[in-house]
Amino acid sequence: MSLLDLAPVVPVVVIEDAGTAVPMARALVAGGLPVIEVTLRTPAALEAIARIAEEVPEATVGAGTIRTTDDIAASVSAGARFLVSPGTTLSLVEALDSSGVPYLPGAATVSEVMALAERGIKELKFFPAEAAGGVPYLKSLSGPLPDVRFCPTGGIKPETARDYLALPNVGCVGGSWLTPADALAAGDWGRVEKLAAEAAALR
Repeated sequence: MSLLDLAPVVPVVVIEDAGTAVPMARALVAGGLPVIEVTLRTPAALEAIARIAEEVPEATVGAGTIRTTDDIAASVSAGARFLVSPGTTLSLVEALDSSGVPYLPGAATVSEVMALAERGIKELKFFPAEAAGGVPYLKSLSGPLPDVRFCPTGGIKPETARDYLALPNVGCVGGSWLTPADALAAGDWGRVEKLAAEAAALR
């Protein structure tokens, strides 16, 4: 099954303390969101991916903010089951192709989308979604590029997620609101599970 069809919302997570990774992942899964993108923005990210992969098998954990071939190798080695990049260069997409795991390359312009589609890549991350044009922009792409589907990420909120999910070319959205930093720091897993359940019910 496509990554875009596993859940309506993919939590985009920044983890400062790897010790929070497993209870956070369990709370997200309990709320109905089994796909988790851990961004490589902190020193704890790779250890967090490894812990989730080992201890929460019901979660599909991936690595985000993939920018280099080293990021790819380290993430796959840690147990990432998919990869997400904020943008795409030729060398990066070639490395992603060779990674052995599914991936969502980032694109923000029609030309970038067309270049990836020429390579047979029809499922993409649209980033930064709100800043790059949001719902109206993606709606305008569905006419000339009806065979390309997106996971828009960046600036999406609970109140706007449903508008994205209503588009025919959107499979899911990425959201950072599901794991607030204060909830992770406080170990408030009930709050995380509640946010996940609300997001899972969006579609």
